[in-house]
Amino acid sequence: MMYAILCYHEEDVVCSWTQEQDDAVMAKIAVVQERLTKAGKMGASLRLLPTTAATTLRKTQEAPLVIDGPFAETKEQLLGFYLVDAADLDDVLAIVKDLSEVNPGATYEIRPVRAFFPDQRAGQKTGT
Repeated sequence: MMYAILCYHEEDVVCSWTQEQDDAVMAKIAVVQERLTKAGKMGASLRLLPTTAATTLRKTQEAPLVIDGPFAETKEQLLGFYLVDAADLDDVLAIVKDLSEVNPGATYEIRPVRAFFPDQRAGQKTGT
């Protein structure tokens, strides 16, 4: 089953790291990613630009509202995500534990993923 692993961290903390500190964390993460790639479990892995580069569209009225920045003020921001192929929740939890060992202060949210292909939806149950 495919899982999305969403990585949250305090953006101010991460953005305050020196280039050397950031490179060190990313090198440790790359070791985990390489192991997952060799095991055939690694999908997309993306690091998002800071929330200052974000734009949000909110459709709560007739004309959508477009604003700069993230849609909510929170202590932690979504900084990136991984897409992994794991046997079950225990398998993906083991992956997340490895990531948390090398990325200090991060919080990870795990969500099962269902591929969405509009031309193949007919006859399929939702939520599968």
